[in-house]
Amino acid sequence: MPAVAALRDGRVVGALFSSAAAQPSPPPPVAAMLRAWPGGPDAYVYGPICVADSERGQGLPARLYAALRDSLPGAEAILFIRRDNAASLRAHQRLGMREVAAFALDGVDYAVLSDAGHSKTENLEHNS
Repeated sequence: MPAVAALRDGRVVGALFSSAAAQPSPPPPVAAMLRAWPGGPDAYVYGPICVADSERGQGLPARLYAALRDSLPGAEAILFIRRDNAASLRAHQRLGMREVAAFALDGVDYAVLSDAGHSKTENLEHNS
């Protein structure tokens, strides 16, 4: 599965990873997410995404996501975010993702988001 990176002056300032939804032994949070929302037949696990402090607030997540989508055209991205991480939830909703399920693991509540059925290009252009 692809990963995308953003470079500035030869340094990595952002990265977005992906993995297959069908995994033989997914980590516990991914397994819990997939039980709550397995996604469609073309689904993949989106994330994690990492952005350097120096790049925050400059639209880098949208550009990384667009590059990942270009590598996986038409595939459904599914991800989980801690319920108490309001900034990440808002940022991913701006990308056109919506909450589709929830789960708890080790006393922590998570939201499951998917980009299926949304016009991601329109949302990216509007929020860039």
